[in-house]
Amino acid sequence: MKALVLDAPEQLKVGDWPAPRCGPGDVVIRPIAAGICAGDMQHYAGRNPYTKYPLICGHEVCGTVVEAGADVSRFKCSDLVVIEPVVGCGHCYSCRHGNPNCCMNFCLIGLHRPGGYADLCVAPEQNVHAVPAGLDPVTASFAEPLTIGIQACRRGSVAAGDYCLILGAGPIGLAILEIAKLRGARVVITDLNEERLAFARELGAETLKSGDTLLPTVLEQTCNAGADIVVDATGSPRAIESTIDLVAPGARVVIVGLVKKGIGVTLPGLDFTRKEVNILGSRNSVNCFPEAIALLASGAIKYPRVATRIPIWDSLPVFAKLHENPAALHKAVLMLD
Repeated sequence: MKALVLDAPEQLKVGDWPAPRCGPGDVVIRPIAAGICAGDMQHYAGRNPYTKYPLICGHEVCGTVVEAGADVSRFKCSDLVVIEPVVGCGHCYSCRHGNPNCCMNFCLIGLHRPGGYADLCVAPEQNVHAVPAGLDPVTASFAEPLTIGIQACRRGSVAAGDYCLILGAGPIGLAILEIAKLRGARVVITDLNEERLAFARELGAETLKSGDTLLPTVLEQTCNAGADIVVDATGSPRAIESTIDLVAPGARVVIVGLVKKGIGVTLPGLDFTRKEVNILGSRNSVNCFPEAIALLASGAIKYPRVATRIPIWDSLPVFAKLHENPAALHKAVLMLD
């Protein structure tokens, strides 16, 4: 089959790849829309600690079923579906305790298995979700990043009236923004890029520029207490280190951004007890797809309108462009049909 093959960092090509085989419990999908995620760009740049080359990226996938295995009961050919990319082993400690996103034998479609930047993609039936009538493929492809926002807000117990500070207004930051707003929080988001902040304001968030004035402004807005929840969506060690000062005593920090392997993050040890801070990691999602799909179908989520549609086989310059300037596009979605 035809695919975007990433042979090494910055070595992306349109090439051939073996077509997937359909096992008894599998669903073979012909992608229609596949988003470019910050994680995909980390594979492209060679910055993701889990990357092994060559690979086919693409884990934000909506497409049609072209083949269903003999044991598949929920799907038939021509059904429109999205893929939940995390495939747990079902046997390790994390899977046994209901956290397949932290599987000790972690497998991600688009990394450990070929993803959606290809003519065909295969996923186990339990990792496939139906798209409701009326929900278009591009909007449906936002289900996966939206689940990251849902998981982060669940981890941080975001609730009505909370002051929720989000570091980073990229696609994941926007997903967190939308979910936190729907939960009734006061959402404040920060970034260096004014264009990203402008769109965040369109989605209903207050915005602050990253930098030296951030901490005094947050303290001023919270009567010198700090934020109820601080969510890092940057993966920047410096940004993560700032969360301990930005968060209120007894409150919550949620780390979503991916830090490069081998890079440390230093937090003041005394503040763990002085402020009794809850520091929570958030990885992918667990049981969030039904909520994400329902929210997208309802029209409650607005940020998919940032999508720029790009024909997949003409997309090589787009990856190079985003590598040079991650803010060049709010969100690129590759189109296969």
